[in-house]
Amino acid sequence: MPVKKKFKAFIIENEKKHGVKDIDLNFLMEGNVLVKVSYSSFNYKDGLAIVKKVPIIKKFPMIPGVDFSGKVISSSHKKFKKGDKVILNGWGVGEKHFGGFSQYARVNGDWLTHLPKNLNEKNSMIIGSAGYTAALCVLELNKKVNPKDGKVIVTGASGGVGSIAVNLLSELGYHVVALSNKQKKFLFSLGAKEVLNRSEFKTNLKPLGKQKWDGCIDTVGGDILASIISEIKYDGMVVATGLAKSHLLNTTVYPFILRNITLSGVDCVYASSVKRRKAWTLIEKKLNFKKLKLIKSEKNINDINELSKKILEGNIKGRTLISLKKL
Repeated sequence: MPVKKKFKAFIIENEKKHGVKDIDLNFLMEGNVLVKVSYSSFNYKDGLAIVKKVPIIKKFPMIPGVDFSGKVISSSHKKFKKGDKVILNGWGVGEKHFGGFSQYARVNGDWLTHLPKNLNEKNSMIIGSAGYTAALCVLELNKKVNPKDGKVIVTGASGGVGSIAVNLLSELGYHVVALSNKQKKFLFSLGAKEVLNRSEFKTNLKPLGKQKWDGCIDTVGGDILASIISEIKYDGMVVATGLAKSHLLNTTVYPFILRNITLSGVDCVYASSVKRRKAWTLIEKKLNFKKLKLIKSEKNINDINELSKKILEGNIKGRTLISLKKL
């Protein structure tokens, strides 16, 4: 597979300038594996990086895109050879090292994972970092909360992490309550038993509220997370992995010392290879792949500026696939 002399990438050149440019391999950073990228996905962190809401980018210029799937073009890494299909999630790609919004990527082979047998490149990026994160959250929740225990609430349920978490939990037999300000029909189709509109959710300011939830996967943070912590039943668990509403958390020790609850954080960027394999195995076995059509929309790198605005406004549902195949 010959490498194009020039290929396209979305580049953040500095604080004010970003867009699609033609580059060549000499522009790419060092690495021992060169990958022809087929697909990436658009995530909340990508939107933050491009709109500069928070200082995501560690150096300029930068090619954003926190994940990608594709085919190995050349490799000096012992685990990968030419023709292997691979995926990458995290490891600072798109922040410190050039990421997936490019037709080619050169990376450290230690960051790559072989594409699972039951997935193709396209589906792996509909799932993407958001789905992989959702799987990590479900695995963590399952350590303490049994599907038969009761209700599990998922916040930000119509987003990338939330929507896949809803489906995985449902497929595992959990009674899922989806919290979202939109897309009721969509969430029921993913397996939610109940859909709670954000306007119906009353923020509880008391240290201890009425016990409502056996577990929670939270993607929004802020007062919603604080309220849910006060409402978790005895011996329950909250898994936190996002800050779409706020990074602040005002709570007390009461739920932890009087109800024995657990607040567990999940990071997908530097998760171990063991955790990654477990997450992708869960996805392979339990995700309803027929539902992927319901949660995905397909765009390319020419759409990234508009997508960045929309995702920070909360106007994107499900997963946004970025195709690098035809530009």
